[in-house]
Amino acid sequence: MVKVREDQPLTESGAVDIEQWLTRLQEDVCLRDATTMRQACELADRLAREAERPHKAWLAEGSSFRMGLEMADILGELKLDQETLEAAVLYRAVREGLIGIDSITKQFGKEVANLIDGVLHMAAISPQQAPRQGLSQHNQQENLRKMLVTMIDDVRVALIKIAERTCALRQVRDATRDKRMRVAREVFDIYAPLAHRLGIGHLKWELEDLSFRYLHETEYKSIATQLAEKRLDRDRYIHDVVETIKGLLRTQGIEGCDVTGRAKHIYSIWRKMKRKRIDFSQVYDVRAVRILVPEVADCYTALGIVHSHWHHVPHEFDDYIANPKKNGYQSLHTAVLGPENKVLEIQIRTFAMHEEAELGVCAHWRYKGHDTDTKSRSYEEKIAWLRQVLEWQEEVGDFGNLSEELTSDVAPDRIYVFTPEGHVIDLPKVATPIDFAYRVHTEIGHRCRGAKVDGRIVPLTYRLETGQQVEILTATQGGPSRDWLNPSLGFVQTSRARAKIQSWFKQQAREQNLEEGKTLFEKEMKRLDIEDMDLDALAQKVNYSTPDDMYAALGAGDLRIGQVLHQAQQLFGESDDEEQLDRLLAKPKRAPTREPSDDITVLGVGNLKTNMANCCHPVPGEPIVGFITQGRGVTIHRQDCPNLLQLRVDEPKRVIEVEWGERAHTQYPVDIQVEAWDRSGLLRDVTNVLSHDKVNVLSVNTMTDQDDGIARMSITVEVDGLETLGRLFSRIQQLPNVIDVKRLRSGGRKKPRKANNNKGKGQAS
Repeated sequence: MVKVREDQPLTESGAVDIEQWLTRLQEDVCLRDATTMRQACELADRLAREAERPHKAWLAEGSSFRMGLEMADILGELKLDQETLEAAVLYRAVREGLIGIDSITKQFGKEVANLIDGVLHMAAISPQQAPRQGLSQHNQQENLRKMLVTMIDDVRVALIKIAERTCALRQVRDATRDKRMRVAREVFDIYAPLAHRLGIGHLKWELEDLSFRYLHETEYKSIATQLAEKRLDRDRYIHDVVETIKGLLRTQGIEGCDVTGRAKHIYSIWRKMKRKRIDFSQVYDVRAVRILVPEVADCYTALGIVHSHWHHVPHEFDDYIANPKKNGYQSLHTAVLGPENKVLEIQIRTFAMHEEAELGVCAHWRYKGHDTDTKSRSYEEKIAWLRQVLEWQEEVGDFGNLSEELTSDVAPDRIYVFTPEGHVIDLPKVATPIDFAYRVHTEIGHRCRGAKVDGRIVPLTYRLETGQQVEILTATQGGPSRDWLNPSLGFVQTSRARAKIQSWFKQQAREQNLEEGKTLFEKEMKRLDIEDMDLDALAQKVNYSTPDDMYAALGAGDLRIGQVLHQAQQLFGESDDEEQLDRLLAKPKRAPTREPSDDITVLGVGNLKTNMANCCHPVPGEPIVGFITQGRGVTIHRQDCPNLLQLRVDEPKRVIEVEWGERAHTQYPVDIQVEAWDRSGLLRDVTNVLSHDKVNVLSVNTMTDQDDGIARMSITVEVDGLETLGRLFSRIQQLPNVIDVKRLRSGGRKKPRKANNNKGKGQAS
């Protein structure tokens, strides 16, 4: 269901009537200087006419002037400023070599020229160019990142490019099949997801439908035909529903509302059919209605009216007003059994939310520059969101990478760093120099021994930041360190780098892996003071047949020591040998229990008396909302409870946010000892590690022997298991001057030694 474009107004001679076009444009946007806009149009028209001469005919793809006007029409609907419209009109002329950027700067200013230049840089982004130019998949993905870096500088550049690709897709109908497929694939893979991320709803739907029309011609025609066959019945049905809803809203005193039928887009129908494996007759939300109301309170009132008139379809309610989507979209979505028992989808939103849904980031553009205006702050928040726009990567996909990496490495925001040659590399926000090295090349990662950031040597656990230049220092031979696979040490943060390291160790001899894994295991067991472990049972617990297989997996990096510790604790927990269990960890000091009501946390208020509403009986995991009662604390309702919807209208100030809380974990007291060469700030650094991991400290006693200069700390901490204890040991071991950290021998808690009992200097706390 694609958009029908409006033809340009023409004079009797067949030329574009610029004056009439400008008049029509100003119905959508207020021009600051119509004269300058007219000059841009006249220049583009003249250049296009000259290009149509025989010796330059190869330059003009149709009419660059008319395409520029069409781009300006699209951007005018998005309410963009005059500089953006001028850049749109002139862009094709510059791209086709009919005029230079310097001339644009002289005639129309630096801002217009910079916008055009930014769009020209984005023109290099096309997945279909890779086979012709010999570009690797990595280089192609790097081009996508460069586009996003350009976006961050000025979002208008991306909007102009989206408008240009929209026009190209509209005009490609009469081109060769190869070109249609090439343009459609580019738009579908890059620009439709981009329009979605920017919240430009109507362009996103048009780009998806047009692309789908060329990429899946048979399916498109089939759905379009079935829609056309049922259009009269559907239109009659929707008309009756719209009139019914209008009458219901008027009865309840809601004025100034707008109720319309909402067209279901062909690509959206096809995607639902594929996802749910159903045929066209089972796509119920082909029948859909949108209700626009003035205020947020009216949204919930309208929802209550709809639910009271028609039966609500279970599990088909979404409150995107209370919980907006990541691109800022807000609306109430519900489905009901309407007239004739047909499922009817209904969207309810305010007029402001609708403008946001259709225009997205463009809805805020007009407010730029008015810092004291509330809506200006909203604009700045949208731009801040755009700085996390690399989340779009999740929709575009990272060519050639595993699904594990897509789910674990695609974070809410990414960072850009640069190679010494100036190439852009994108990484998750928590990435380290080792992650960077493996992103550049596997061999560079294997031979990495150090790193420089902006010319300064940094540790390999350093967290990279956007804009930094990273240089990797490599050895001529050698391989990665096994310590890199220890998550407690923080060397590697991406699954891509971790997989490369594991692959390297897999290629080493099994005997070497077995020996190194056994050494690692025994060292950890000794440090944690664990003896008489049933190795055969432990190997089975971690899914290996024998202890040797377990050791080999540890040595190869396929198995982490933290996983072994976790299963060791589970193994002892299942044992009937109380002596073994006591040796593994002391008996719990406290195992807090809570009443069921304590599982509710009231945000911003603290724990209050709570009770579950009898009308909707919420259960843990369901979205919930609290209502403050008189004398009975807070009553907990499901978000879609009809009673709560009415309470939102009647007494909105008593409706508060709540969430399901978590039960407390069992905590075990454990004695540990740290030995280190004495230095100033040693105790502070150790306690900082404990504080960072939110570990409760019961006692600390430190002594320094002046003969050998070694400080010994006896610390009693509370942990929830061996995995946490092992992680603490690893982090303390990384502190400067630390010689050893281990658990004190079991068999009774030792009393802290007093400073005056030692011939050396004492310091206790």
